[in-house]
Amino acid sequence: MSPPWVRSRRVGGGRLLARHPLARYPLARFLLRRTAVAVLLAFGVTLVTFVLTNLVPGDPAAAALGQRAVGDPAIVAQFRHHYGLDKSLPVQYVTYLGNLFQGDLGESQQSHQPVLTDLSTAVPATLELAGAAIVISLVVGVAFGVVAALRRDRFTDQLLRVISLLGVSVPTFWLALLAFYVFFYRLGWAPGSGRLDPGMTAPPQVTGLYTIDAALAGQWPVFWSAVGHLALPALVLTAYTVGLLTRFTRSAVLEVLNQDYVRAARAKGLPGRTVLFQYVLRAALVPVITVAGLAFGSLLSGTVLVESIFAWPGLGAYAYRSATTLDLPAVMGVGLVVGIVYLTVNLAVDVLYGVIDPRVRVQ
Repeated sequence: MSPPWVRSRRVGGGRLLARHPLARYPLARFLLRRTAVAVLLAFGVTLVTFVLTNLVPGDPAAAALGQRAVGDPAIVAQFRHHYGLDKSLPVQYVTYLGNLFQGDLGESQQSHQPVLTDLSTAVPATLELAGAAIVISLVVGVAFGVVAALRRDRFTDQLLRVISLLGVSVPTFWLALLAFYVFFYRLGWAPGSGRLDPGMTAPPQVTGLYTIDAALAGQWPVFWSAVGHLALPALVLTAYTVGLLTRFTRSAVLEVLNQDYVRAARAKGLPGRTVLFQYVLRAALVPVITVAGLAFGSLLSGTVLVESIFAWPGLGAYAYRSATTLDLPAVMGVGLVVGIVYLTVNLAVDVLYGVIDPRVRVQ
């Protein structure tokens, strides 16, 4: 007996070939459909971001100018005219869309720089931190989950379940404070806050990721400094995600192990490694990819406290400063980036569905 995706490829593929010209390229049809949906959702993200931002109570002029300047109506009127706040909301939204298509996200009321310029520094910093955390989480979490499933109800399984429970239960901000205190202040094993050691200059910007840019430029002292500063906050973020992926991987692998085609593969005498990687893991990875995609999106948009503790100049810290000062262009820029991140992650997850499980491509 073969896995279900082998059978559906023969039957489903033949059926679609007779019905649609693109049936011989099911993955292409799948990608086109998902991309079209993502584009439509992107317009929805701009509308929701704009509406929610303008519903926030408070006066941006008072937050930006201070109470003394707010007492002067001429200064307030000039401020509102400069940032387009004296126009109606529909006009502001149309203007926002027009500028957005030209790559203009507006001017930050705090830094007085284009929001796109601020985000070009903040987003790569968070992307580097979240990317390192999700890679470590996938390797460790999936490995732990598989081992726990294969050693079900034994000591190893119980131990890994306790570790995963601790990972998802411990507050991330508390773990960040504890890790910073122990490994930096008490033991001196980790470097201080920030992305580089004091006195070091950032490498020439190519991707905005210091580790990659330093390696491309051959600046190895800068590279190792960036790795050292990245390690501790990334491991802190990894704790929750590893616990989550361990639990989901264990559950998914246990479910697949009970399928008939896995029993048939074992009855044929196939090696255990072949059964595990070609039969079990391929089917179990679909729900795991879903959880990993959501976890990565959460890491990119929810690292405010960790970035604050480690003085990491990322998207979370930038969003916090913008929200507390009612910097509406910056807040809308952050909201748009977070929405695009989730759309991109969901699209990538959908693509991986089609690559791993051909049943998704032919449905």
